[in-house]
Amino acid sequence: MTASQHNDYSDYPATPVKVKTGLANVTLLSRRGRGDTKLEWVAHPRDRYFSDVTGDPIVTDKQTLTIRDNRSGEEYEVEITDGSIRAADLGKIGKSDDDPGLSVYDPGFTNTASTRSAVTYIDGEKGILEYRGYPIEQLAESSTYLEVAYLLIHGELPTKEQHDQWVHEITFHTFVHENLKSQLQGFRYDAHPMGMLLSSVGALSTFYPEANKIKDPQVRHDQIVRMIAKMPTLGAWAFRHAQGKPYVYPDNDLSYTENFLSMLFRMSEPKYDPDPRLAKALEVLFILHADHEQNASTNAVRSVGSSQVDPYSAVTAGIAALYGPLHGGANEAVLKMLKRIKTKDNVPAFIEGVKNGEERLMGFGHRVYKNYDPRATIIKKACDDVFEVTGVNPLLEVAQELEKIALEDEYFVKRKLYPNVDFYSGLIYEALQFPPEMFTVLFAIPRTSGWLAQWLELVDDPEQKIARPKQIYTGARQLDFVPSSERWK
Repeated sequence: MTASQHNDYSDYPATPVKVKTGLANVTLLSRRGRGDTKLEWVAHPRDRYFSDVTGDPIVTDKQTLTIRDNRSGEEYEVEITDGSIRAADLGKIGKSDDDPGLSVYDPGFTNTASTRSAVTYIDGEKGILEYRGYPIEQLAESSTYLEVAYLLIHGELPTKEQHDQWVHEITFHTFVHENLKSQLQGFRYDAHPMGMLLSSVGALSTFYPEANKIKDPQVRHDQIVRMIAKMPTLGAWAFRHAQGKPYVYPDNDLSYTENFLSMLFRMSEPKYDPDPRLAKALEVLFILHADHEQNASTNAVRSVGSSQVDPYSAVTAGIAALYGPLHGGANEAVLKMLKRIKTKDNVPAFIEGVKNGEERLMGFGHRVYKNYDPRATIIKKACDDVFEVTGVNPLLEVAQELEKIALEDEYFVKRKLYPNVDFYSGLIYEALQFPPEMFTVLFAIPRTSGWLAQWLELVDDPEQKIARPKQIYTGARQLDFVPSSERWK
């Protein structure tokens, strides 16, 4: 077959370009001259998908991946959708009576998507974070936590009527049953606040047994409202318990974050009046921590939720995952690091210690972000507002010097180590007089709306099944059991 635009091509040597068509494997002979090309199709016995002219892959309109199994010589075409392939399609490769097919081995799910989600978008290379399509910078600047919670749960911003109804429902569901208060009072005086929060949220399912009717939209709505409303109460009471102070009941005249501050810090005054700058800073922190895609705790919520448990049990799983130091304890580790450095003059020596492996740089780098974490930029700005009220924390100077040097040092730049959300948040929490053991509670309270949005999406997703990952077995096989009466002779 020949396709030509001009007649004279004889002076130009033919170069094979191997491609695959839908009908046959062919070699495309290309003669180039005067900007024109003569094409000759010649049958070729083997599949090839790259250009011998440029060395580049042949690009087609087909959104597929062709895989050659060198064990058998078989080829498989797998559909690509949204930059991903289905693991089940890989499972078909090599499948036979003696071969179960291929599996994906991916510890930590570093490159495995378990769901399609419309809740949170992250572009780690560009440092972009969006909730339901709205940039985090705009939400932190102009929205409130409860409005953001509505956005995450419902997928769109509320009208004024929807917003007012949402806020009203949450405001008047902040009280918890007195029996749950009795449970909290039964903990040791030195019980960790996260352990208390985990236990009390799990116990909520016993107070609302209808919560397991997860296919009923009204039942789901009621539990979502209750949990978002009661989390600050339970978190504040865990804090008061650890300090040996009496519990403070919710004040429905205050906003969500103001009420939380009241339950935390109110003493004998008849009406607690929090500084609006501190309430705003906490509001911003709550918005920034509301959701962050498929992290460890969200994955735990989804995995447990896939068995169709009630949302209290699913969120309890998320709290348990967040309790781990690798997930929820990073800002406390940053604070300890800054206190160990002490002054900005010690930063250069610390940086050298990091580079030679003697020290660990906490609060830098992220599994997802290969750029500046957008939340860190916002929190850094919020520090100024908080310290205007509380006075400047001397560790802020250490943190700023550490950031400055690290961002200029080639060692950290080429490794794409930028400040993350935990780098400055611990300084704000300490300025607000929170002990380090409360930091993770302050993470869990706002993250509840994100967990519930993800749980709701899971329940409504017809593709979701009960989580049951595969394993690659590496243990012994076909051993003969010897009874203990013979083994112990």
